[in-house]
Amino acid sequence: MSEPSNPMMVPGITKVTVNIGVGEGGQRLQLAERVLEVLTGMKPQRTLSTKTNRDLGTRKGAPIGCKITMRDPKSIESFLKDAFWVRDHTLPGYNFDSQGNLSFGISDYTDFPDQKYDPDIGIFGMDVNVVIERPGHRVSRRRRRKSKVAISHRVGRAESKEWLVEKYGLKIVEE
Repeated sequence: MSEPSNPMMVPGITKVTVNIGVGEGGQRLQLAERVLEVLTGMKPQRTLSTKTNRDLGTRKGAPIGCKITMRDPKSIESFLKDAFWVRDHTLPGYNFDSQGNLSFGISDYTDFPDQKYDPDIGIFGMDVNVVIERPGHRVSRRRRRKSKVAISHRVGRAESKEWLVEKYGLKIVEE
């Protein structure tokens, strides 16, 4: 991918969200929060149940997981470098959506570098979501003078894959 002459056409990572779904509150949720805090260096936010489900044992409004949203480019860079290393720099093509965003899972936090298994914590997996946009995409989210982003300015699936391969050296497996 050659460097475009217009800097507004270069895609970039807007945010990365890391989520651990526990399914219950209490001790396991506190341990999951500790795992996220160790991996990212940020304080996690609890996610709440939107429905009551007797089979799963959840009540509406009860905490069932935790998440962290990273927007700082330095923390995003270091976390993604480790997360892609855990996945051996290989991702399947179906992990990309039509808007060019990337979502993948990590089965165990101890796979990250410098993480040891702690029997008090146990094993927690996580979901990682990466939002890729071009500069100027904020016009679709701002409060005043909100407007649509032109189709030519949106990042597509193929362009997102190409950009991640170039920037992070990923290998994308198509099936």
